[in-house]
Amino acid sequence: MKVAIGSDHGGYHLKETIKAMLVERNIDVTDFGTHSTESTDYPDYARQVAESVRDGNHDRGILICGTGIGMSIMANKVRGIRAALCTSRQMAELSRQHNNANVLCLGERILEKHVALDIVEAWFTAEFEGGRHERRVNKMMAYETNP
Repeated sequence: MKVAIGSDHGGYHLKETIKAMLVERNIDVTDFGTHSTESTDYPDYARQVAESVRDGNHDRGILICGTGIGMSIMANKVRGIRAALCTSRQMAELSRQHNNANVLCLGERILEKHVALDIVEAWFTAEFEGGRHERRVNKMMAYETNP
């Protein structure tokens, strides 16, 4: 599995922690930045990660900012992206099982580190259930090309 990861300054520390966890599990990770806590603009990183997932260069993406809100808004503007802002293990599981989310958004200022890592773990182990959920996901994706 290939994962794209990115953050702004508000998510830098959590990004580094998650990246280390993924590398430890032998997951191929590409870090799109930022690479410090110097102030940056979250839309730049969200766009890069989302476009890489959309283009098939990466299977999934993870985006982190202070709250995760800005990242999720921006990522969802990229056609083909289903970014989910998750604050619990259950939300992460359901975002994969029911929505086939391909980008996970997190907030460093909102989540304790151990909770964020649990969310990431759940998001990577849950699988899309298909069935009635596939019909719904297809309706969302069709709207992008024919609103």
